[in-house]
Amino acid sequence: MEPPVYNKFEDRVFLALVVVVTFGLAVVSAPFFGAILWAVILTIVFFPMRNRLMRAMPGHPNRNALLTLLIIILAVILPMLLLGIFLVDEASDFYMSVQAGQVDFDRYFETAVAQVPPWAAHYLEPVGLTNLDAALAKVGAALANSVELIAARALGIGQSAFSFLLALGVMLYLTFFLLRDGPELVKRVGNAVPLRVEQRDAVISTFALVIRATIKGSLVVAILQGTIGGLIFWALGIHAPLLWGVVMAILAFLPVVGTGLVWLPVAVYLFATGLIWQGVVLVFAGIFIIGLVDNVVRPILVGRDTRLPDYLVLISTLGGLAVFGANGVVIGPVIAALFLTVWEIFARERNGTA
Repeated sequence: MEPPVYNKFEDRVFLALVVVVTFGLAVVSAPFFGAILWAVILTIVFFPMRNRLMRAMPGHPNRNALLTLLIIILAVILPMLLLGIFLVDEASDFYMSVQAGQVDFDRYFETAVAQVPPWAAHYLEPVGLTNLDAALAKVGAALANSVELIAARALGIGQSAFSFLLALGVMLYLTFFLLRDGPELVKRVGNAVPLRVEQRDAVISTFALVIRATIKGSLVVAILQGTIGGLIFWALGIHAPLLWGVVMAILAFLPVVGTGLVWLPVAVYLFATGLIWQGVVLVFAGIFIIGLVDNVVRPILVGRDTRLPDYLVLISTLGGLAVFGANGVVIGPVIAALFLTVWEIFARERNGTA
């Protein structure tokens, strides 16, 4: 049976109606965009487990979906909630310390600059870092404002508990139905998408592959690097180790620079203030423990063939964060991977090698 050709007025009106209704659904669903996105992500990541349960207990899709959801809650949701509670508590204490002047970034920076040797001061002079007043006004205020912003956002999360719980409920509710009805939904959506079968399958498989790679690789690596970094900060007596560990976990999504944006400035400060052995320990741990986690763990979890180029990961992650907020950590690399996939398909078909 030949597919219908939409060249009649009624067909064009119907297509317009499809677009309008789809756009309307997107608008009304927008407040729960994050919940829907993470429901899809959790479904993709844990769907192999759901399939194993289906093979072990065939004929019980509801029960298997519910068991998978319970595993997700125990393995992912509860640990994240506990971490969030501890983080909000520590961020609150740190924020109050900054407000009360107990954590004085201006004084810390002044102490560090006073320890700079003359030969280094010669190179810092062109950028104005030997002028304490100007440097403290720029760097000290920037550091204080950045940390206060992080702590204040953590406090805001605690104050928006109802919205968070509502989004969490929507995410878990939707995850259950996606786990139960996922194959049928993918089939129906795939049949409706106006692409050839090979194009559609390539796009869908790439989407699922990148989601799993991002979660299994980037997220696990970020958690490991943040945990190790936080423990090292705690062992060295650095204030608010949990807060800085979370910051390192977030920055770990950025290749090349990543966690070094946190531990390297702290190591410089430790050296500048005479805490030599602490600085040596932090540099060693940053390079040979925190830094090597990405090179050792990620290939084991993901495999080298699924990795995007580091420069593309960096650009797409930063762009995703700028456009989509925290969800951009996943959305950015997915868009980048789909970009490479569709252009590869286009090039093959244009060259007649499809």
